[in-house]
Amino acid sequence: MNYKALNIKGTLTSLATPIVMGILNITPDSFYAGSRKQSETDIENRIQTILSEGGNIIDIGGYSSRPDANEVTAEEEMKRLISALEILNKHYPDAIVSVDTFRADIARRCVEEYGVAIINDISGGELDTTMFETVASLHVPYIMMHMKGSPKTMQQYTGYSDMIGEIMKYFAEKVQSLRQLGVNDIILDPGFGFSKTVDQNYELMAHLKEFCLFDLPLLVGISRKSMIYKYLEGTPAESLNGTTVLNTFALLNGADILRVHDVKAAVEAVKIINKLRNMPIDMIQ
Repeated sequence: MNYKALNIKGTLTSLATPIVMGILNITPDSFYAGSRKQSETDIENRIQTILSEGGNIIDIGGYSSRPDANEVTAEEEMKRLISALEILNKHYPDAIVSVDTFRADIARRCVEEYGVAIINDISGGELDTTMFETVASLHVPYIMMHMKGSPKTMQQYTGYSDMIGEIMKYFAEKVQSLRQLGVNDIILDPGFGFSKTVDQNYELMAHLKEFCLFDLPLLVGISRKSMIYKYLEGTPAESLNGTTVLNTFALLNGADILRVHDVKAAVEAVKIINKLRNMPIDMIQ
C-alpha cells in the first residue's frame, strides 16, 4: 500500500499512521473557552501539554474563526502569533508548527522570520488572492479548507444544490492551480462547521471517504464544534465524548490528521484504530 507523506522542513513525515495536531488559540474569543491562551505562562503550559500528550503538530491561531467572529487587524493577528512563536523558538525549537491564517503576508513572516513549517488557510486562498503564490514561494505544506464567505458571514452561505459535489469541485480546481504553481504538499480540510448547517456537517462526515479520491492528506477538525454540542444539546465543554466518536469515524474513513483541543484523547483513538488495522485478518473475522 502506498502511504501519504509530507515534506516538512526537508524531512519526509509519513502518514501511514495518522497524526494529531494540537490547537493553540492566542485569541480572547475562540468558541471553546478552554482553548483560549493569552498569557506567557498559559501559552507555554499549552505547548507542553500538546507535546507531552503526543501531539505531532502545534497549530497556532491569532484570529478566531468561530461563526460571526469579530474581524482582527493584520497587526493584531501578528502580534498575537509572535507571543507564541517566540516561546516556541526559544524553548521548543524542534516542534513542528503550523499557523492558522488566511493572510499571505502573515504566512510569509511566520515562515521566514519564525521558522513555521505549515500554513493552515481556512479560506483556501479566497480571502487573500496572493496566498497560493506565497505558499509556492515558501515551499511549505499548505492546508486548504473549504469555506464560503468569511468567519463573520459564512453561516449565511449554507445553500447548496449538491454540497459534496460543490466541495469536490472546489478542491479539484484549487489543487490544479496549486500544482501549476509547483506546490507539492497539499492537505485538504473539508471545513466542518464552516458554511454548513449541523445536518450538512453530518452529511459531509458520511461522505468523508470520497475525498480520498484526491490521494492527498486529509485533515479533519471537528473538535468540540457545534455539530456535536448543538445536536446533543450540550456545550463545547461537554463535547469531548462526541468529538472522540467523530474522530474515530473519521480515522476509519480516511483522515490522516486530526486537529483537536484534546490531544491525549485523539492520540489514544489513533493508537487503538492502528492496533485494529494491524491485527491479522483471520483474528478480526
